[in-house]
Amino acid sequence: MLRFAHLIEPLDAAPSERPFITHWIDEDEQSTVTFGEFRQRARAEATALQQHGLAAGDRVIILMPQSIGAITTFVATMMLGAVPAFLAYPNFKIEPEKYRSGLSGVSRNLSAKFVVIDADFPEDMLGYISLSGGTKLIRAGTATESPQPATPARPAAHAEDLAFIQHSAGTTGLQKGVGLTHVAVLRQIGHLSTALKIDPDRDKIYSWLPLYHDMGLIACFMLPIVCQVPVVMQSPIEWVMQPESTLQIIDHHRCTLAWMPNFAFQFIPRRTPQSRWADYDLSSLRLMINCSEPVRASSMMEFQRAFSVRPEVLQTSYAMAENVFAVTQSDIDRGPTTFHAEARHFRSQHRILAVAKSDKGSITFTSSGRLLPNQQVRIVSTSGAPVPEGYVGEIAIQSDCLFQGYFNRPDLTSQAVRHGWYHTGDLGFLHGGELYVVGRKKDLLIVGGENIYPQDIEEVVATHPAVHDGRVIATGIYNSDLGTEDIVVVAEVDDPLSLSNSIDLEIEIRSRVVGSLGFAVRKIFFKPPKWIVKSTAGKVARSTTREKLLKEHPELAAGI
Repeated sequence: MLRFAHLIEPLDAAPSERPFITHWIDEDEQSTVTFGEFRQRARAEATALQQHGLAAGDRVIILMPQSIGAITTFVATMMLGAVPAFLAYPNFKIEPEKYRSGLSGVSRNLSAKFVVIDADFPEDMLGYISLSGGTKLIRAGTATESPQPATPARPAAHAEDLAFIQHSAGTTGLQKGVGLTHVAVLRQIGHLSTALKIDPDRDKIYSWLPLYHDMGLIACFMLPIVCQVPVVMQSPIEWVMQPESTLQIIDHHRCTLAWMPNFAFQFIPRRTPQSRWADYDLSSLRLMINCSEPVRASSMMEFQRAFSVRPEVLQTSYAMAENVFAVTQSDIDRGPTTFHAEARHFRSQHRILAVAKSDKGSITFTSSGRLLPNQQVRIVSTSGAPVPEGYVGEIAIQSDCLFQGYFNRPDLTSQAVRHGWYHTGDLGFLHGGELYVVGRKKDLLIVGGENIYPQDIEEVVATHPAVHDGRVIATGIYNSDLGTEDIVVVAEVDDPLSLSNSIDLEIEIRSRVVGSLGFAVRKIFFKPPKWIVKSTAGKVARSTTREKLLKEHPELAAGI
């Protein structure tokens, strides 16, 4: 992809008549623009923004619902050499106070020249957008009301220029802007498109992923531009409300590629009535890639069995905003590998000892694939020294598309980037040339000298029919009497009426955890729907939820 000097070149070169974006609202309402139509719209908007005073190097915050219009604004700013950044649009799934705090912090950090919002942006949120230093607020649509020349005056673009800013995912991700150059993005897409054998004449991407997250922004927006591949997208909120729409869209539009976080592979079949599983034809799928969370083979198997997907379709990847996107990708002809380790040594020593799958004390890991070209990985200890082979440690990476640092945050950069290596905060191990990701370093629970990952507990708890999928957190509360952490679980119920039966529920679920994992949780708190806090990326916000729990139950801080 380095045949292009910058990210606007492939858009300029794309065939005018080829479909680019189809925005799916529902089965009765969809809109499509070709590459030619999109170019024309983006150039007109760029001209209008230029008339408003936007210039090369200026930063632009885009706060708009996922739509062709939002994407047009993003590209229009890049045409002028300005630096856009998508931020999450407010919705009912986001904790209001958390959203206000994040919006205020990131807009202040970016010091943007423009903030572009849509006509329906909530008035009560406007005060949380930092408009210091002459920042202009523009309502979407007003920039293009008057006729303007179709082609804006463009500055010369250079490969090392900043192309855009994406924000690192996670519960505090809005505070960490990742500035990416044109060349870094083009290199990443070049590596990824080669590994995935992207073909613009046969491929079509499906996405419900938010554009303020690297998986949505890079894999499902930048890659389609650079590789000139059509994409069918829908709003993340519409997807959450109707996950079955994934099946409708892939079937109707014959999509071939999709990326999804691990939880979605369970969420879709569990939210689609079994009587309709056979109604959908997913045979067009070439690759459906599990990315952004530790991979669970059981999740992918659930999706495969429900919808009769060919096993080779389900693939894995390890990716992050700081590397533009992907570090690894599983072999698309063979698929991800699995590794069976002895659970006792894994939990007590973080040591990886291979055992047979049938062994009673085994734990199964699914790989995130092999390194893409020009990517390097080290597994290191807390001191940064490489750990011996066969042990778990923190994943550190170097690559030719690694970010240079967090935007305007040298303090965070110095913590994360040491001696040219980015320390990811993820724990994992290498085996047979494949990377296995086991969890987040900050989430690790150490109970009685054993290393316990909250995801293992959460997966077991979520299997209970009374518990809402994806709405469980396990955390540690220090017990001074025991000198170690107690495991505490928060679980949302599907039906608030089941809260009256919480004692029986707790007995059942505690028994499941002991039977599956061999250790006990100290206490389970059952909460009504929507109690658990989620991040703007749709992930459970562990630290914020933990704080909320301690406020409601101050007795926890003194020990249970």
